[in-house]
Amino acid sequence: MSAPLKLGLAGLGTVGISALERLLSMENELAVKTSRGIRVQAVSARNRNKDRGVDLSGLDWYSDPVEMATSDKIDVFVELIGGDTGAAEDAVRAAIMAGKHVITANKALLAKHGNELARLAEEHNVSINFEAAVAGGIPVIKAIRESLTSNDITRVYGILNGTCNYILTRMEDEGLSFEACLKDAQDLGYAEADPSFDIEGNDTAHKLSILSSLAFGHEIDADSIFLEGITSITSADIAAARELGYRIKLLGVAQKTDTGIEQRVHPTMVPLDSAIAQIDGVTNAVAIEGDAIGMITLSGPGAGGEATASAVLADIVDIARGLEVKPLGLPASLLEPYRPAAMRAHEGGYYIRLRVIDEPGVFASIANRMAQQCISLESIVQRKAKYKVEQKSEMITANKKPQDLVLITYETTEFAIRTAIESIVSDGHVVASPQVIRIERL
Repeated sequence: MSAPLKLGLAGLGTVGISALERLLSMENELAVKTSRGIRVQAVSARNRNKDRGVDLSGLDWYSDPVEMATSDKIDVFVELIGGDTGAAEDAVRAAIMAGKHVITANKALLAKHGNELARLAEEHNVSINFEAAVAGGIPVIKAIRESLTSNDITRVYGILNGTCNYILTRMEDEGLSFEACLKDAQDLGYAEADPSFDIEGNDTAHKLSILSSLAFGHEIDADSIFLEGITSITSADIAAARELGYRIKLLGVAQKTDTGIEQRVHPTMVPLDSAIAQIDGVTNAVAIEGDAIGMITLSGPGAGGEATASAVLADIVDIARGLEVKPLGLPASLLEPYRPAAMRAHEGGYYIRLRVIDEPGVFASIANRMAQQCISLESIVQRKAKYKVEQKSEMITANKKPQDLVLITYETTEFAIRTAIESIVSDGHVVASPQVIRIERL
């Protein structure tokens, strides 16, 4: 049996402790599976005296993760600190330059520095494994980077943030407002005290940028992703979607087009009978479309200590077995610069909710504006608004009650939809910001 693989683990939060406990309890089992011992040699965290429920007395302690990352006592640096700058970035760079393999769960770090870190790792002949960075315990990185290499992948999409999926699920199941569901998610620990990174779509965008790079062979570019969060979704939208045969999910979508690669994160109406519509609560799911496989969908826990630790250990086992692949699938020198498709050229169906004054000529005016952009309507639903109108309230009189007008379009372009809505708003019939949700016919 080869000499033990010695690990240095930085970050003893929920994931770090879960990973450490599994490594310590499975030491003999992992040795059998890899034909090589795997030993936690050292750990690093900010507070040495904190009681974490694990005996650390037999491990080397480092207050500075950079010092541990460059220590001759370890072979692999496991980064579970988090963040795209500071200690995490410094320690990962130091480990690579010291010839250590790196394992990380840090999607923010990869989204910002992944291209550079991949080049650096290749220069120093080490691996960067990051299965835990996307979709928690779902083995989607290995699936795209290794298992599906013979496929021409055309689209990757999925539910990549459990907090948003939990909120949307509760809104539908219990008829609760967005604000009430968000507070509940915070109370249960699913959402941070400042939830903006999740609910505005940034977390999903970071993960999508990594999947897109692996699927299509381009450099990571999280900054170019079209981004909309779920803060504008109302109970009215949830109810309308249900009546029309859809559910609303926050999706990250990356796909090939004739003009480049689309990368977009936004609320999406998906058919009730689609696989992705069945994913509830904090669960994640990723669908991959390829020429040989057709479509496969992977689902499972997208976060949590045990699930994420499972992915971390899978990466450790790969290194112990000597399985090494290029961090981003291709040699960094062969990754194409990201060439974004024009979002305004995106084609698909759309849900549009307009809160308008109920008076003669309004509907005809809206229909005319749609026709001017060659937009065909699949269905129209009109209902009285049951909530307070907060914009342009001075326009509303006893004889002019606000109405919600819901339009479902056939396939059209983003440009046509935006142009039509701008014209409708300029006509003065709309008393609140229009709601636009894309429809994916999966």
